[in-house]
Amino acid sequence: MNAPVTLKVAATPTAPALVLRPWHVEDVTALVEAYEDPGLRRSTASPVEGEDDALRWVRAQERGWAAGDRFGFAVLEAAPDAAPPRLVGNVVLKEVAPGKPSAEVGYWTAAHARGRGVAPRALEGLTAWAFDAFRADGLEALALLHQVDNPASCRVAEKSGYAFERILPSTPPAYPLDGHLHVRRATA
Repeated sequence: MNAPVTLKVAATPTAPALVLRPWHVEDVTALVEAYEDPGLRRSTASPVEGEDDALRWVRAQERGWAAGDRFGFAVLEAAPDAAPPRLVGNVVLKEVAPGKPSAEVGYWTAAHARGRGVAPRALEGLTAWAFDAFRADGLEALALLHQVDNPASCRVAEKSGYAFERILPSTPPAYPLDGHLHVRRATA
Protein backbone atom coordinates (compact mmCIF):
# COMPACT_ATOMS: atom_id res chain seq x y z
CA MET A 1 0.00 0.00 0.00
CA ASN A 2 1.90 3.04 -1.21
CA ALA A 3 -0.81 5.09 -2.89
CA PRO A 4 -1.76 8.17 -0.85
CA VAL A 5 -5.14 7.91 0.84
CA THR A 6 -7.49 10.61 2.05
CA LEU A 7 -9.82 9.75 4.92
CA LYS A 8 -12.92 11.65 5.94
CA VAL A 9 -14.38 11.76 9.44
CA ALA A 10 -17.98 12.94 9.53
CA ALA A 11 -19.06 16.04 11.37
CA THR A 12 -20.82 15.62 14.70
CA PRO A 13 -23.53 17.87 16.14
CA THR A 14 -20.77 19.79 17.96
CA ALA A 15 -17.71 19.43 15.71
CA PRO A 16 -16.92 19.97 12.04
CA ALA A 17 -15.82 17.20 9.69
CA LEU A 18 -12.17 16.18 9.60
CA VAL A 19 -10.05 15.34 6.58
CA LEU A 20 -7.00 13.12 7.07
CA ARG A 21 -4.60 13.31 4.16
CA PRO A 22 -0.89 12.78 3.57
CA TRP A 23 1.33 15.70 4.51
CA HIS A 24 2.27 18.16 1.73
CA VAL A 25 5.05 20.69 1.38
CA GLU A 26 2.33 23.35 1.54
CA ASP A 27 1.79 22.32 5.20
CA VAL A 28 5.23 23.52 6.33
CA THR A 29 4.10 26.91 7.66
CA ALA A 30 1.17 25.43 9.59
CA LEU A 31 3.47 22.71 10.98
CA VAL A 32 5.94 25.31 12.25
CA GLU A 33 3.05 27.19 13.90
CA ALA A 34 1.80 24.00 15.58
CA TYR A 35 5.28 23.29 16.97
CA GLU A 36 5.46 26.70 18.63
CA ASP A 37 3.42 25.09 21.40
CA PRO A 38 5.71 24.02 24.29
CA GLY A 39 3.35 21.15 25.18
CA LEU A 40 3.65 19.65 21.72
CA ARG A 41 7.41 20.10 21.71
CA ARG A 42 7.69 18.22 25.02
CA SER A 43 5.61 15.26 23.90
CA THR A 44 7.04 14.56 20.45
CA ALA A 45 10.31 12.89 19.54
CA SER A 46 10.96 14.89 16.35
CA PRO A 47 11.65 18.56 17.06
CA VAL A 48 10.56 21.13 14.50
CA GLU A 49 12.46 24.37 15.09
CA GLY A 50 11.71 26.19 11.84
CA GLU A 51 10.82 25.81 8.19
CA ASP A 52 13.91 23.72 7.33
CA ASP A 53 13.07 21.19 10.08
CA ALA A 54 9.42 21.22 9.05
CA LEU A 55 10.32 20.52 5.43
CA ARG A 56 12.58 17.63 6.50
CA TRP A 57 9.72 16.30 8.65
CA VAL A 58 7.23 16.47 5.78
CA ARG A 59 9.73 14.79 3.43
CA ALA A 60 10.17 11.99 6.00
CA GLN A 61 6.40 11.49 6.00
CA GLU A 62 6.47 11.25 2.19
CA ARG A 63 9.28 8.67 2.37
CA GLY A 64 7.22 6.61 4.81
CA TRP A 65 4.31 6.51 2.36
CA ALA A 66 6.67 5.58 -0.49
CA ALA A 67 8.24 2.76 1.56
CA GLY A 68 4.82 1.55 2.73
CA ASP A 69 5.81 1.31 6.41
CA ARG A 70 4.73 4.67 7.87
CA PHE A 71 1.55 6.52 6.99
CA GLY A 72 1.39 10.04 8.40
CA PHE A 73 -1.77 12.09 7.94
CA ALA A 74 -2.27 15.80 8.41
CA VAL A 75 -5.57 16.26 10.23
CA LEU A 76 -7.55 19.18 8.82
CA GLU A 77 -10.76 20.63 10.17
CA ALA A 78 -13.34 21.75 7.66
CA ALA A 79 -14.07 25.45 7.97
CA PRO A 80 -17.71 26.48 8.49
CA ASP A 81 -17.51 28.92 5.59
CA ALA A 82 -15.62 28.74 2.31
CA ALA A 83 -12.24 29.19 4.04
CA PRO A 84 -9.63 26.50 3.48
CA PRO A 85 -9.46 23.69 6.07
CA ARG A 86 -7.20 24.37 9.06
CA LEU A 87 -4.46 22.05 10.35
CA VAL A 88 -5.54 20.70 13.73
CA GLY A 89 -3.29 17.68 14.20
CA ASN A 90 -1.43 14.64 12.99
CA VAL A 91 -2.12 10.90 13.12
CA VAL A 92 0.28 8.20 12.02
CA LEU A 93 0.32 4.45 11.48
CA LYS A 94 3.87 3.13 11.77
CA GLU A 95 5.90 -0.05 11.84
CA VAL A 96 3.55 -1.76 9.39
CA ALA A 97 4.83 -4.81 7.54
CA PRO A 98 3.18 -7.75 5.75
CA GLY A 99 2.89 -10.71 8.11
CA LYS A 100 3.56 -8.58 11.18
CA PRO A 101 0.58 -8.90 13.55
CA SER A 102 0.95 -5.47 15.16
CA ALA A 103 1.73 -1.87 14.29
CA GLU A 104 1.78 1.38 16.22
CA VAL A 105 -0.30 4.53 16.07
CA GLY A 106 0.57 8.02 17.21
CA TYR A 107 -0.99 11.45 17.12
CA TRP A 108 -0.79 15.01 18.27
CA THR A 109 -3.29 17.85 18.34
CA ALA A 110 -2.46 21.50 17.72
CA ALA A 111 -2.92 23.67 20.81
CA HIS A 112 -5.76 25.68 19.29
CA ALA A 113 -7.79 22.48 18.67
CA ARG A 114 -7.33 20.65 21.99
CA GLY A 115 -10.34 19.73 24.07
CA ARG A 116 -12.69 19.51 21.09
CA GLY A 117 -12.49 15.77 20.37
CA VAL A 118 -10.14 16.06 17.39
CA ALA A 119 -7.67 13.39 18.53
CA PRO A 120 -10.17 10.59 19.29
CA ARG A 121 -12.12 11.23 16.08
CA ALA A 122 -8.97 11.31 13.94
CA LEU A 123 -7.54 8.25 15.70
CA GLU A 124 -10.78 6.35 15.13
CA GLY A 125 -10.63 7.19 11.40
CA LEU A 126 -7.01 6.05 11.21
CA THR A 127 -7.72 2.86 13.19
CA ALA A 128 -10.64 1.81 10.97
CA TRP A 129 -8.56 2.45 7.85
CA ALA A 130 -5.55 0.55 9.23
CA PHE A 131 -7.54 -2.59 9.97
CA ASP A 132 -9.38 -2.36 6.63
CA ALA A 133 -6.19 -1.82 4.65
CA PHE A 134 -3.81 -4.21 6.44
CA ARG A 135 -5.88 -6.94 8.06
CA ALA A 136 -5.42 -9.21 5.03
CA ASP A 137 -1.64 -8.78 5.50
CA GLY A 138 -1.92 -10.09 9.07
CA LEU A 139 -2.53 -6.92 11.11
CA GLU A 140 -4.32 -7.96 14.31
CA ALA A 141 -3.51 -5.22 16.84
CA LEU A 142 -2.51 -1.58 17.10
CA ALA A 143 -0.39 -0.22 19.94
CA LEU A 144 -0.57 3.31 21.31
CA LEU A 145 2.23 4.45 23.63
CA HIS A 146 2.59 7.60 25.69
CA GLN A 147 4.51 8.80 28.74
CA VAL A 148 2.84 8.48 32.14
CA ASP A 149 2.71 12.26 32.57
CA ASN A 150 0.26 12.61 29.65
CA PRO A 151 -3.21 11.89 31.05
CA ALA A 152 -4.84 13.48 27.98
CA SER A 153 -3.38 10.69 25.84
CA CYS A 154 -4.83 8.12 28.24
CA ARG A 155 -8.26 9.67 27.75
CA VAL A 156 -7.86 9.69 23.95
CA ALA A 157 -6.75 6.05 24.00
CA GLU A 158 -9.71 4.97 26.11
CA LYS A 159 -12.24 6.98 24.05
CA SER A 160 -10.84 5.31 20.95
CA GLY A 161 -11.12 1.74 22.22
CA TYR A 162 -7.42 1.27 23.06
CA ALA A 163 -7.35 -0.66 26.33
CA PHE A 164 -4.59 -0.01 28.86
CA GLU A 165 -2.32 -3.03 28.83
CA ARG A 166 0.73 -2.25 30.98
CA ILE A 167 3.34 0.24 32.13
CA LEU A 168 6.54 0.30 30.11
CA PRO A 169 9.79 1.17 31.90
CA SER A 170 11.61 4.33 30.87
CA THR A 171 14.46 4.08 28.37
CA PRO A 172 16.40 7.36 28.63
CA PRO A 173 17.31 9.52 26.88
CA ALA A 174 14.57 8.98 24.26
CA TYR A 175 11.90 8.07 26.86
CA PRO A 176 12.94 9.54 30.21
CA LEU A 177 9.70 8.53 31.94
CA ASP A 178 7.76 5.30 32.22
CA GLY A 179 5.10 4.88 29.57
CA HIS A 180 1.66 3.41 29.09
CA LEU A 181 0.93 0.80 26.46
CA HIS A 182 -2.64 0.76 25.15
CA VAL A 183 -3.77 -1.83 22.58
CA ARG A 184 -6.72 -2.14 20.26
CA ARG A 185 -7.34 -5.49 18.62
CA ALA A 186 -9.11 -6.09 15.33
CA THR A 187 -12.64 -7.35 15.75
CA ALA A 188 -13.56 -10.70 14.26
